[in-house]
Amino acid sequence: MKNTICIITGSTLGSAEYLAEYCEDQLQQQGYKTALLHGPDWQTVQDYREWLIITSTHGAGELPDNLYPLFEHIENEVDQLDQLHFSVIGLGNSDYDTFCFAVDKVEQILQNKQAKKRHPSLKIDVLQSLDHDQQAAEWLPNLYDQLSKSCLS
Repeated sequence: MKNTICIITGSTLGSAEYLAEYCEDQLQQQGYKTALLHGPDWQTVQDYREWLIITSTHGAGELPDNLYPLFEHIENEVDQLDQLHFSVIGLGNSDYDTFCFAVDKVEQILQNKQAKKRHPSLKIDVLQSLDHDQQAAEWLPNLYDQLSKSCLS
């Protein structure tokens, strides 16, 4: 699992899952091995060293219900994740002052455990962009550049 990108999704209405499937296809076209997991638990993801988290923001800036247990476990039960690299794509609605807060929570929890963020997260405003795949397509080359500098290439 060392050379596999674990794509972790958290979604309320399914948009993050659809976007994750698109990103998985793009990563595979670049030659990367992937594992796509919708709302996984800690036991399922703990051995992966590269995560791409794709999440919507739920309610008042919360993680979606299917992703919350994983990050609650990491925050409360995991000592450190200094071998983990991660990237985040978030979907949110800029009408709310909690726009993409789930991204911020994921970053904070993982960085508090010494995980390393690959590069700035992508925050997609669903009010401004109907083509989430296109926004991801513009962001993914930056991820490829970072991955090519690591042992995944």
